[in-house]
Amino acid sequence: MNRTRTTPPRPVDIAAVFPALAPLARPAVRLHPRSGSPTVHDSSIGGPLLWPAQQPWLYCRIAHEWPHPLVPVAQLYARDIPLLRPPGRTDLLQVLWCPSEHDPDSRIPIEVSWRTAADVTDVLAMPPEPFDADEDLYVPEPCVLAPEQVTEYPDFLELPEELKEQIKDPALWRAAGIVVDEAYPQELYNNALSHAPGWKIGGWAPWGLTDPVPRFCVACGTAMTPLLTIASSEWHRYSTSWVPYEDRVPGASDDSWSNPPEITVLDANHLQLYACPASGGHPHTDLVQ
Repeated sequence: MNRTRTTPPRPVDIAAVFPALAPLARPAVRLHPRSGSPTVHDSSIGGPLLWPAQQPWLYCRIAHEWPHPLVPVAQLYARDIPLLRPPGRTDLLQVLWCPSEHDPDSRIPIEVSWRTAADVTDVLAMPPEPFDADEDLYVPEPCVLAPEQVTEYPDFLELPEELKEQIKDPALWRAAGIVVDEAYPQELYNNALSHAPGWKIGGWAPWGLTDPVPRFCVACGTAMTPLLTIASSEWHRYSTSWVPYEDRVPGASDDSWSNPPEITVLDANHLQLYACPASGGHPHTDLVQ
């Protein structure tokens, strides 16, 4: 099976049209999870983890009638995704969460761990099964990855006001020979030219459920940056320009085709994990969008 995924070039070189965007460009790695049979030695979504046999498994910290083991969400090796920039000598990121519903006012119970793969010589053979997964919406199907680096720009809501006004001006788009919705030219920017949808490392955060909310490290106060985006779909009907060439087959534009892990992030589209750029050892934070 061909695991390569190739994002088509953006329909517009947006930094050429609006040069003020150029300094805001960031690299991101689209993970492109696709159904497969990953092992503990593979980067994966929903696959088995390289977990030391002598280390206790993680359980939900929120009270349940019975203890709820966390389930694997992502395992990412730095060798596959150099953009990870793990702290110290670690080279493996593991993310787990609780697969059960919780109080809407509580944060999603999620654990982020960095480890050194070479230190795990005795792997846990049988991790605990989910105790009571709610409709399996929070238990990802095992997926292999096809990491691909792309360039992203900020969500329209996160742009400086002057740049927002420029992008909202249809005359500037017309002057560049670009056809846009005269009433909402910013929709082309957000849907096709700013940030990639789907699971990814780095890049810029998607917004919309709320206005942009700055995230600051609780340990040092540094502004945090996106680490991992967990998504309910890799594209939707408004963002089909991001569909990889390899997936452009009949039916691929259908939303049901774009979610191989088969998860739903609450009532939203994304769960964004943020990390402190000053130190990978500082606590992460998260936000649902």
